[in-house]
Amino acid sequence: MNMDKPVRRVAIFALLLFFGLMAQVNYVQGSQAEDLRTDSNNARQYADPLKSPRGQISAGGEVLVASEKFKTDSEKYSRVYKDGPIFSPITGAFTTSGTASQVERAYNSLLGGNDKRITQQRWFDTFIGKKAEGANVELTIDPDAQRTAYAQLKAKTQQGRRGGAVVLDIKTGAIKVAASWPSYDPNEVAPQTGDKGAKRLEQLEKGNGVIRPLVDNALSQTFPPGSSFKTVTSAVAMERLNLSISSSVLTGQLILPESGKPLPNSHDSGSCAGTAPLKGAFAESCNTSFAKMALDMGIQQLHDGSAKFGFGERIKMEPDMFSAESAVPVSVTDSKGKTVETGKDGTARSGIGQENVRATPLQMAMVGAAVAHDGKIMNPYVVQKVRAKDQSELYNASPKEFGEAMSGDHADQLAQMMRAVITEGTAKNLQGMRIAGKTGTAEQDPRSGIPNSRWFVGFSPIENPRYAFAVVTEGSGDGATNAGPIAGAIMAKVLKK
Repeated sequence: MNMDKPVRRVAIFALLLFFGLMAQVNYVQGSQAEDLRTDSNNARQYADPLKSPRGQISAGGEVLVASEKFKTDSEKYSRVYKDGPIFSPITGAFTTSGTASQVERAYNSLLGGNDKRITQQRWFDTFIGKKAEGANVELTIDPDAQRTAYAQLKAKTQQGRRGGAVVLDIKTGAIKVAASWPSYDPNEVAPQTGDKGAKRLEQLEKGNGVIRPLVDNALSQTFPPGSSFKTVTSAVAMERLNLSISSSVLTGQLILPESGKPLPNSHDSGSCAGTAPLKGAFAESCNTSFAKMALDMGIQQLHDGSAKFGFGERIKMEPDMFSAESAVPVSVTDSKGKTVETGKDGTARSGIGQENVRATPLQMAMVGAAVAHDGKIMNPYVVQKVRAKDQSELYNASPKEFGEAMSGDHADQLAQMMRAVITEGTAKNLQGMRIAGKTGTAEQDPRSGIPNSRWFVGFSPIENPRYAFAVVTEGSGDGATNAGPIAGAIMAKVLKK
């Protein structure tokens, strides 16, 4: 009997089984790996962070985050952050506790080399026994402007309080600056820090007073916007009340309808003496004008109109990277769980950016962008490109429109009003800085020990603007003095590019 034929059949069958097994392994490790790895039930997606080199995170040609081999163990990799406190609001951190934040989390699979877009190379690396290397992420951030923003916020924010700044490219939505004070150093909690880093992370999570370093004050924290919100009130009133830049508006005393108390202006002269064109009321920031507009519209219309700018939602910048939600509430829930409607007095105060109105610097920069870009807002983003180790392009940002907050005509009128703030209004001290905008000072009860939220929100350059910005600092004094110059210094750096 000839045994060659049965042997050949067995050999062929065994070979087919082998290739089938290899195909299944490659399918699971390759095609399905990303879905399995990022599944919410998978607690190991950040496990063993020291075993593989992650990709770099860079901006403006500078490497901001990199992986380096241990000096004592060439099989392990540390995560190193350049100027960590300055860039952490964007880069986030890859931590010793097995968690990640901001871009480190949003692009974890690409940085870690596990993304299906680099599966083919990963299969080869696995086959030859080489550790898979992650892709490199390029940010939209302007490093010099980011450093300037951080230094300015540190210098101008009252001790023990907070500050934040954001700059947007109005034509693309690219975030050029997202700075926060105080901040934290991701190097202190990176995987190589072990137990010491875990203890430090726990300290940072607890915070101290209002200071929560892990919650950045540019994208992830809200503040009462004060008079900078009058930009939104004006835009909504132009649409709902048919107002224009030259409309005559009340600027004199306003008695709140429920309490019977007067709502004060910062001064009762000039445009705030009784009546004035909307442009003058805006430039001099007459509270009564915008409180009256809010009362005439009602809180629901103010709420709905603000939603066109992004209020009421978490702004998605990247996958799994969202801002905090800014809000113009129709009602709030008190400490006892009871729903409290925003009454008429509260509606009036909401019109001037107080009561329960809250906004992130990102949100207010989007307001400035709408004014400077014919009413349109582009969706903010922080990652420009992702490249594999062989320099092949895996991702390139494609600007998308977030929405149209107002008509082009209304945007043009508001831009004129913002320029008037500098030439004849509350921010004449900012002349020569190539910026236009709206001041804001959300005054708190001095007996509570809570200082003012001081804002400047606008665009630059003054003519043919390209960027929008928002700056907030906490402390005594006003926005023109304690936020405006910061915006000027930041934009001087941005405009050099």
